[in-house]
Amino acid sequence: MANLANPKAFPVSWDQFHRDARALAWRLAGAGPFSALVCITRGGLVPAAIVARELELRMIETICIASYHDYKSQGELQVLKPITEQILSMSPDGSGILVIDDLVDTGKTAKIVRDMLPKAHIATVYAKPAGRPLVDTFVTEVSQDTWIYFPWDMGLSYQEPIANVPSN
Repeated sequence: MANLANPKAFPVSWDQFHRDARALAWRLAGAGPFSALVCITRGGLVPAAIVARELELRMIETICIASYHDYKSQGELQVLKPITEQILSMSPDGSGILVIDDLVDTGKTAKIVRDMLPKAHIATVYAKPAGRPLVDTFVTEVSQDTWIYFPWDMGLSYQEPIANVPSN
């Protein structure tokens, strides 16, 4: 989680996110085969769509976990919708299941999924140091005090020059 008093901002455009999600698919291409993809919502929806297309995965499931209740601080985790029995019956331990999310931050969400599917392959586009050990594949690591602004959370607005932003 970012130091919210003075977080480092990492805005990601739609183009950049698409490139990074495709890079994740490239890394995953040799890690399979995967029989299904489980997407951690909501952040994992966009990269899951891209990865599923690139790897030609058609069995797509969601697990709905709420952690960022106010978009700024991580609260108590809630599993709003678990993984369906159909997916669990395919692979009770998660073997051959690919799990996708946009970011691993503290690792709390990834741990919940890892407990449900211990042998699943968990992949994220971005990773922070605290959560990185819980994922098998990621594309870009950012510092723990960086706040990633995903394109679906932003509109167009003026950005202060870096020199004008107070440093840590």
